[in-house]
Amino acid sequence: MRIAVNTRLFLKGRLEGIGWFAHEVLSRMVKKHPEHEFIFIFDRPYHKDFIFAPNVTPVVLKPQARHPALYYLWTEWGIPRILRKYKADVYFSPDGLGSLRTKVPTCVTIHDLAYKHYPEFMDKMHRWHYAHYLPRFARHARRIIAVSEYTKQDIVKQFDLPESKIDVVYNGAHDGYGPISYEEKQKVKEQYTGGEEFFLFTGALHPRKNVVNLLKAFVKFKRRQRSRIKLVIVGRMAWQYSEIVKAKDHMPYKEDVVWAGYLDVTELARITASAYALVYPSLFEGFGIPIVEAMTSDVPVIVSDSSSMPEVGGAAALLVDPASPDDIAEKMMMIYKDETLRDRMIAAARVEKLRFDWDRSADQVWECLMKCVEP
Repeated sequence: MRIAVNTRLFLKGRLEGIGWFAHEVLSRMVKKHPEHEFIFIFDRPYHKDFIFAPNVTPVVLKPQARHPALYYLWTEWGIPRILRKYKADVYFSPDGLGSLRTKVPTCVTIHDLAYKHYPEFMDKMHRWHYAHYLPRFARHARRIIAVSEYTKQDIVKQFDLPESKIDVVYNGAHDGYGPISYEEKQKVKEQYTGGEEFFLFTGALHPRKNVVNLLKAFVKFKRRQRSRIKLVIVGRMAWQYSEIVKAKDHMPYKEDVVWAGYLDVTELARITASAYALVYPSLFEGFGIPIVEAMTSDVPVIVSDSSSMPEVGGAAALLVDPASPDDIAEKMMMIYKDETLRDRMIAAARVEKLRFDWDRSADQVWECLMKCVEP
């Protein structure tokens, strides 16, 4: 069987949420099924590290699909041509971009419908493209993968699709994540915070991540607690980040906030495992991989009470109202002052994290692809 895959988000040194999902699933899948051929479709020259096994055939399909007009050329003209050329039996798109002009059975992964819930955080062209095409891709696809039960129900409601068409496949944590020794934690703290404990936020920085309210909450925490604890923010400035920069430059206690920028997965795993707690008050998530990464590392999590985050955090999470810096600060105070609570959260995380496993996810995606080709 020939499985064609959209791998346009395989960018060396720049893998983020959706790209990591595709990377972790496909790196396992191609090795588990050496009897099948995989056609990896890139939109630019690819790195050899993404050719995971001998049964992968790489193809570069231009133009680079990074703008709605180019999405159209790529998905509606380029992809059908490649699927015909390589006689693909099934097409898998991990980033939601299907193709309406192919009869090849298609499986798309939809990670969230953020454009529906927070359209103001997306530029007009991307918002139009998602609103116009994503429902059509979903209806045209033979199967849909949602990364959480929340996202599945959102798709059912927003697109009026049957639940039976949608399979839930969770994300996992990269193999590099896990608890580290006390000595290694001290090295990390010396490197980033002068040896002080720190709260952590990780993720690409844009309005939906709610970093401004996190900074306001940290100021309230510092004023009430008078603690030496720091806040470390890991992630690149992504889009519409002017308010974040303004808050960063003008906030009190800004000397206690460390902006680490984008880190590779090895370094991000070290800093995650060294944190006092992850504080992740995002306004909306289809899943929220940093939550699982923290729980895998024996780090307690404070997360928003909205969208998929209560589902992912489960019994291990303290929930906050993301619109309330006071509530975020209060939960930071609770976990900082109560070591017994923190220990209970870590113990709960060791149970909750068992729900998230990339090997299981890869097997579930494979099952979805097999459903696509069933007569």
